[in-house]
Amino acid sequence: MKQKFNVRGMTCSACSAHVEKAVGKVAGVAAVTVNLLGSSMLVDYDDTRTGPSAIIRAVQDAGYGAALPASDEKQGAGPAAPAARVMEAELAGMKRRFVISLVFLIPLFYLAMGHMMGWPLPAFFHDERNVFLTAFLQFLLTLPILYVNDKYYKVGFRSLFKGAPNMDSLIAIGSAAAMIYGVAALFQIAWGLGHGDMERVHRWSMDLYFESAGMILTLITLGKFLEARSKGKTSQAITRLMDLAPKTAMVLRDGGEAEIPVEEVRVGDQVVVRPGGRIPVDGTVTQGRSSVDESALTGESLPVEKLPGDKVAAASINKSGSFTFAATRVGEDTTLAQMIRLVEEAASSKAPIAKLADKVAGLFVPAVIGIAVVTAAVWLLATRSIEPSLTAGVAVLVISCPCALGLATPVAIMAGTGKGAENGILIKSAEALETLHTIRTVVLDKTGTLTRGTPQVTDCYPNEGATTEELLCVAASLEKPSEHPLADAIVAEAAQREIPLVPVADFQALPGRGISARLHGKSVLAGNRAMLEEAGIPLEGFDLIAEELAKAGKTPLYFAEDGKLLGVVAVADTPKPTSAAAVAGFRRLGIDVVMLTGDNRRTAEAVGKALGVSHVVAEVLPQEKARQVAALQAGGRRVAMVGDGINDAPALAGADVGIAIGAGTDVAIESADIVLMKSDLMDAVTAVELSKQVIRNIKQNLFWAFIYNIIGIPLAAGVWYPLFHIQLSPMFAAAAMSLSSVCVVSNALRLKRFKPTAAAPAAAREPIHTNGGIRIMEKKMVIEGMMCAHCQARVEQALNALPGVAAQVDLQAKTATVTGTADDAALKKAVEDAGYQVVSIS
Repeated sequence: MKQKFNVRGMTCSACSAHVEKAVGKVAGVAAVTVNLLGSSMLVDYDDTRTGPSAIIRAVQDAGYGAALPASDEKQGAGPAAPAARVMEAELAGMKRRFVISLVFLIPLFYLAMGHMMGWPLPAFFHDERNVFLTAFLQFLLTLPILYVNDKYYKVGFRSLFKGAPNMDSLIAIGSAAAMIYGVAALFQIAWGLGHGDMERVHRWSMDLYFESAGMILTLITLGKFLEARSKGKTSQAITRLMDLAPKTAMVLRDGGEAEIPVEEVRVGDQVVVRPGGRIPVDGTVTQGRSSVDESALTGESLPVEKLPGDKVAAASINKSGSFTFAATRVGEDTTLAQMIRLVEEAASSKAPIAKLADKVAGLFVPAVIGIAVVTAAVWLLATRSIEPSLTAGVAVLVISCPCALGLATPVAIMAGTGKGAENGILIKSAEALETLHTIRTVVLDKTGTLTRGTPQVTDCYPNEGATTEELLCVAASLEKPSEHPLADAIVAEAAQREIPLVPVADFQALPGRGISARLHGKSVLAGNRAMLEEAGIPLEGFDLIAEELAKAGKTPLYFAEDGKLLGVVAVADTPKPTSAAAVAGFRRLGIDVVMLTGDNRRTAEAVGKALGVSHVVAEVLPQEKARQVAALQAGGRRVAMVGDGINDAPALAGADVGIAIGAGTDVAIESADIVLMKSDLMDAVTAVELSKQVIRNIKQNLFWAFIYNIIGIPLAAGVWYPLFHIQLSPMFAAAAMSLSSVCVVSNALRLKRFKPTAAAPAAAREPIHTNGGIRIMEKKMVIEGMMCAHCQARVEQALNALPGVAAQVDLQAKTATVTGTADDAALKKAVEDAGYQVVSIS
């Protein structure tokens, strides 16, 4: 089982590496991941061999504190809202420690360094007889700084004695060495004054290191404060998600409304939501209607209309109108709770690129202590003086803090996953985020992913003597009592156009043919070509139109009344508005696009052609989808799979990265590594871009962290002193160390400004309704010379033959509505080559 623990006392990546190592040795623990930023740990263990108590004991034996989240919540340190309070309290404590340290450091520094800087000092401090008092005053000014920053000593020395030195150990050893040296200098000064050895007094009064100890602790605390404040910004996405959840809900109880804590809402409760209120739990609308702002969950800015039967999600905002809904998911099962959990788990997980940093961090601190000892020894042998050896040793200890190295990966991962959540992209793990940038092939399911998943009317061709409205009235009236899958599309189209339906009599379904009935006393038929031919009804050239529609992947339905053809209505599962732009976006990123579907080949190729997909694999059984993905992987390519159905789950799990459409099934979502909350394929393109940005940011952070130490350690050790006579002061080393951590975190925060570059065109974002269908990237052509249905069919055939183009010609209006990416010159040439004249293209 997997269990989350809160871990206290960790300050750097060496701490997290040691905690992971200690817990990993516990019998029955299969895997452990420590989140340094979140002060948490996720342990996968066999509960028949070990338990939380043994794991907590292992952490404590390593020198740190651990507890289950539930017990921490009781103490006000829980993982959700209490965690934010803990972070605020920690920041307030750091700020207080820094201010107190600064108050005492300013007079200490002035007193210790004023004479070297030429600053004015009272004559009292210049009198050699008062040297001991001056030195002792510096000692007293340093004590409060040590006291308020005692955490470094408590944690640092405890970790050192446990055999797992960390960043605090370096600070503790370095500042303690400076303090001990300063106290020793006090004794030397006292001895010299007591024995009249003024030369000894003068020499040791110049070797006081109290200001170095105070400066180190103050600068380190300032750096940790800035670092913690910056790290808090990386987790703002999680905090904002937590703040979205309302605390109470209005439910119907005993015939009236009662306001109760949201924790007490149960599945099946009827919840009332008024205008401006937040939806407390997930549910299904049972009464009323409204528009709901779901931007917090999906990133989609436009409100969504909600009617009875529609689903609503917790944390959405009711914009207008009151409604009642039945609770279906409460507590930890709501969409919001799942989002928070996914983002937290992703932030807690480790990307493969982080393993290098973890390995280095585990060995870094002991190596630094060894380098500091060797450095001090070499300087002592070379100069026969304690002062330069102490300066070099302490500088090495202080500048070599592994914070920057340990923060390089997790802060970027947290910022990246948080930015993804803001855009409705839920990334389940850091590994998926890293792998995504290496993808070279993306496999797209057709139904529900590239297309809407539900049939819609795309074309209406009435015969002479009939109008589009008359044709749809007859068609919808006939299809209303039908159970055919395409019937709903025709009825919905009539409802959208507000066309009234007519009652039918003698309704009869003819399997494999269509339906017949009587309408206004007239005999009417609806079905395929074979049905009309059997009835002896002339097709009047509409068979050519139907053939072209079928080639375009649409299903043509014939309608006749009293032995005469009324017209043809085409129905198809239309592409989503942004599918073509998403395919183009993948190609722009150098990713091959493959469409995988169980549909017949002609329909699949027509959809692929319209969307610009060159590689189409059709008539694939559900169980074969995973094999198709495996075959692509066998060719040496990293593959991402995008799908939404139960039959996509094996392929999603088998792909290098599985991406689930958020409106899909729970099984598909559970099998995927990334979930697109808006069900918008453009978000998959955005996810790839985000992955590339995050990995680039991590590499930058790791580069600067390594370079910082490669340059800083030799400089502090005095390697360049023989050539340039430069030796780094411990005070400047402390400032450089703090600055390095702040720079790494600040660089990661640049991810918060991430904006997708592969945004869909405005026309693709906004649906455009023509002839009842949905079109994207539309152009309208005015064409002269078309005289009959045959002309219409030829123009459509010419236009549809162009790559990535879908066209519909209106014979009566003498226009063609074209979707796709072909330029005007290509469109004009295709029409003119067919024998017609293009008047204008707009």
